[in-house]
Amino acid sequence: MTTFAPKTYQQQVLDSVAAYFQACHALPSPSVAFTATTERLWGRGNPYHPLVGFPPDMPYFCLRVPTGGGKTWLAAKSVQLVNSHLLRCEHSVILWLTPSKPIREQTLKALKDRGHPYHAALREAGPVTVLDLEEAKGVTRATLDTSTTIIVATRQAFQVEDEESRKVYQSSGALMHHFDHLSPAQREALLTEGEGGERTTPYSLANVLRLRRPFVIVDEAHNSRTELAFDMLARFRPSGVMELTATPDLTRTPSNVLHSVSAAELKAEEMIKLPVVLETEPNWQQCLADAIARREALQKLADEERRCGAPYLRPLVLIQAEPRRAGVETLDVERVKNELIANHGIPASEIAVATGEEKGLAQIDADYKLGIADPACPVKFVITQKALAEGWDCPFAYILVSMAELKSATAVEQLLGRVLRQPSARQRQAKALNQSYAFVVSRNFAETASALRDRLVEGAGFERREVREFVTAALPQQAWLDLESHAGRVVLHPVTVTLPEKPDLKQVPKPVRDKVSWDSTSNTLTLTAPLAVNEAEALKAAVTSAAAAAAIEQAAEVSRTTAIEFFQTPAERGERFCVPQLALRVQGELQLFDDPEVLEYPWDISPYDAAPTPDDLQALGAALKVSEGGEIDIDEGGRVVSRFLPELQRDLGLAYRPEHWDEVRLAAWLCRNLPEPSLTHANKQAFVAKWLTELLRREGFTLARANLQKFLIRNLLEARIRELRRQAVGRAYQQTLFGEGAADRVAVTDQYAFEFHAQAYAPSRDYDGRTSPYGHFDFRKHFYGRIGDFDSKEEFECACQLDMWAQQGRIQFWVRNLVRREGCSFFLQKADGRFYPDFLCQLPGDAGQPGPVLAVEYKGADRWASAEDDRMIGGLWASLSGGRCRFVMVKDRRWDWIEAELI
Repeated sequence: MTTFAPKTYQQQVLDSVAAYFQACHALPSPSVAFTATTERLWGRGNPYHPLVGFPPDMPYFCLRVPTGGGKTWLAAKSVQLVNSHLLRCEHSVILWLTPSKPIREQTLKALKDRGHPYHAALREAGPVTVLDLEEAKGVTRATLDTSTTIIVATRQAFQVEDEESRKVYQSSGALMHHFDHLSPAQREALLTEGEGGERTTPYSLANVLRLRRPFVIVDEAHNSRTELAFDMLARFRPSGVMELTATPDLTRTPSNVLHSVSAAELKAEEMIKLPVVLETEPNWQQCLADAIARREALQKLADEERRCGAPYLRPLVLIQAEPRRAGVETLDVERVKNELIANHGIPASEIAVATGEEKGLAQIDADYKLGIADPACPVKFVITQKALAEGWDCPFAYILVSMAELKSATAVEQLLGRVLRQPSARQRQAKALNQSYAFVVSRNFAETASALRDRLVEGAGFERREVREFVTAALPQQAWLDLESHAGRVVLHPVTVTLPEKPDLKQVPKPVRDKVSWDSTSNTLTLTAPLAVNEAEALKAAVTSAAAAAAIEQAAEVSRTTAIEFFQTPAERGERFCVPQLALRVQGELQLFDDPEVLEYPWDISPYDAAPTPDDLQALGAALKVSEGGEIDIDEGGRVVSRFLPELQRDLGLAYRPEHWDEVRLAAWLCRNLPEPSLTHANKQAFVAKWLTELLRREGFTLARANLQKFLIRNLLEARIRELRRQAVGRAYQQTLFGEGAADRVAVTDQYAFEFHAQAYAPSRDYDGRTSPYGHFDFRKHFYGRIGDFDSKEEFECACQLDMWAQQGRIQFWVRNLVRREGCSFFLQKADGRFYPDFLCQLPGDAGQPGPVLAVEYKGADRWASAEDDRMIGGLWASLSGGRCRFVMVKDRRWDWIEAELI
């Protein structure tokens, strides 16, 4: 079985899903749980938007993950969370919907492959069966009763007008046995057909799904926002809907985004190649030549790294050609291929063509075991026209060449997605191998850069606020024109030139005319914005004399070079910001202290009282009432309404009748399903057996009832063991870090230092001075162009004070530290979580060496007492650093406490 270690952001996504499912049961409804969970995770509770046609409080949420982030693996991994924390049953039906047949086939193949990471993720839910829709039409009751069954289909396959779909709603003798011995409540929930007294209940797959209350996973959910698509889903009475997409709908039918992963997080976790280095060239042959030269340079770096032990890499160029049009000369596939062969000496064997007519990529997959990534495959160039085959992975793609000025949005988005993915998701030593490249036939760099950023937002799922820095100019002379990348941090100085004649501005294109003004009194032309070369040519055509044309050309050159004053952030200037971290000596070796589990502590739960608490018994009692008949409520109009989750628990209890295990077997199941690797099996088994025995001694708690409620019992045991472990870790933490001889066990050293990387800063909310309730301040010394939003007025004022000191030279630069953005933020490990100081400041140094790092935390007076552990770990970090680090926690606007640390 292929092992797959989740990235930090992926684990955080899964933690968010688990937290939401648990909140669904703990709070009045899944809608309330959604707002509460997003409030706890992100500091701002998001409103819940129910789906039209569904119960208003059905669990419905979306995971936003950009291109290259591993959406399919996250979906597979979530199945176990669905069973354990939402449905609370051992087996379930998962309806996995894909946007197209190629994606369906690719997903089916991976989920069925026992050696694939996707299948391994599914198996965490226990026995699994993966079926396509045709196989599902004959699924047996035994299969559904003994395994979690994943049915993979396209969304279109369930639309009633589809021929294949109609069979989903028709009776089938193969499914008849699913409808034996149903309760009245179950029969009432089934679809019927016919009219009046002639109505019958078909033995259909649709009715089997209605009985089993499937959980629905919608891949690429932005393609499935129509009323028809929602109506189709509602027919199956789903237990919940989880969407995965890079670009969720946030306006028309808004998705409930539970967790949003940023592109910067993917970059920090080595999942994608950023930035996209852009070069524009009006001559298509030169553009292609430049791309070939770049590929050769990357190949040389890859070969050098391979000689040092790095994996094989053959950088690929993806070329988007123009479609052929009768009677018009186009840069079509054949012409581009001929150019590669005739003028650049590229062997035909190194070129693959992927169009509707020519299936070069399919042939490569057939000829080589590893497809295009196989070392034996010679292909270095892939020419396409509209888009590559859906689902085709291109691990070595590095360079996008567009012959069509990025006009074909879909094709560019798809090709860009291929190029962004990092080969084998790991960084290379050479910086150039961790970037993507785009060469575009275009005369206007600024427009092209803007279009490319649009493609990153609309196709790859990047956030608008972060794409500015993810497209950079390859050539310095083109960087001057990319004002968008320096938005808010650029000053344009007007350029005025005296002309011997008045230009005829009426014949000048409006975009150029808007950048100039003519003063008849002084006979001067003023350029108020930079003019690109082609724009200058258009303006020169408005004059007749050579002298006037020469003056315009010179002024245009100044307008796009020295007349532009850029303000660059420290990150853009290439300055480094490294903060020493806490390290722990484990068996004589220093290692980063980022997990309290590495602490040595006695961990034996046998001395603890293994018995259910009064709260446990109350939870079990409330859940039993639900499973026996659902839970009803009265609305403001006096109408009886059924609540979604209680009704769901009742239906699942009828569909998945638990096996009547004896006490030993039930205890063994509970042990197996309690993920606690820090305990020995014998230790855990003894605790669980004693707890279960104590439960069964209580009045009304029979073995049959314990079998029925085993998932809730598992959750209660997990919570109890987690609390006991937290107490044990807390004692060990206190002794190791603050007990006698702590200095021999703990160190703060540059051997383990967190670095704020130039393109790895991803706030969940940005500070925007135009809309901020805290006010506007022109921050000039923040390490990044973006600033994470503040949590209070006082915190904002603290940042203003830091920036003012920085402008005076007392602080070199500072950064608003982020919370729960691993890879983007500095933290200090505590026993029960992580402490993220609000601000990190680089103080000035001597002789070219960086000065000390100052960590600043602002605490409101109401939270001061509860922050004692933060003050302790911050103080320890500073005291062990040998003067390299300083720490201060401030309240009541005591800026003098910070100032004392600047000396």
